[in-house]
Amino acid sequence: MSTETEPVVLIENLRFAWPGQPCLLDLDRLRIDAGEHVFLEGASGSGKSTLLGLLGGVLAAQSGRVQVLGTDLASLRAAQRDRFRADHVGFIFQQFNLLPYLGLVGNVTLGCRFSPRRRQRLGNAAAVAAEAERLLMALGLDVVQLRQRPVTELSVGQQQRVAAARALIGAPELVIADEPTSALDARTRGAFVDLLFEQCRRAGSTLVLVSHDPALAPMFPRSLVLAQINRAPAAANPAPAANAAYAA
Repeated sequence: MSTETEPVVLIENLRFAWPGQPCLLDLDRLRIDAGEHVFLEGASGSGKSTLLGLLGGVLAAQSGRVQVLGTDLASLRAAQRDRFRADHVGFIFQQFNLLPYLGLVGNVTLGCRFSPRRRQRLGNAAAVAAEAERLLMALGLDVVQLRQRPVTELSVGQQQRVAAARALIGAPELVIADEPTSALDARTRGAFVDLLFEQCRRAGSTLVLVSHDPALAPMFPRSLVLAQINRAPAAANPAPAANAAYAA
């Protein structure tokens, strides 16, 4: 009997094309195991954000299999994929997608409001708020000083950390970060990645970070270049963005 553990992500024979466009993604096989920290490099228009949409169940492949935590996403109805994503996947968006009418802690606890499963891991509302504050402080934010400040008045680096805390709260099994460091300088970028690694290890979350910046690759124990694993000739063509559809 095999003792091989179930991967967090398993992609096999995946093909995806936008309507009326040539194939954008053609992946033979990609496996990501529990606890891995993986960097995926891809140029603009290479299909990396589309791949994230497929991993989150926002998009459906024309053929092949996208399996997350042992679940074939194609076997789920749209509402089931939404629930699965909320329960098991934390997203850090390139534009952060913070809600201006919620405060610092409120934006972080939003992840648990969408997912009873993630909320139950922490306990009652007070425990959820306490974990939100712990994550914010662990990611380098002074909660006491910033609590009353609208999130729209925070710096780019501060907003980035709020978005990361929201993705991490409730210990989702998979954390996906889409170009989270694009607006940061080299020193701040490295510090953020280190903090993200630390909190993912604490939560037991698998991390997949995608970016066009190859300077991030040496920070990761495993790095992939999308152009080297994607067999689709149309990968260099711009594709419609799916980023806004992912739900926190």
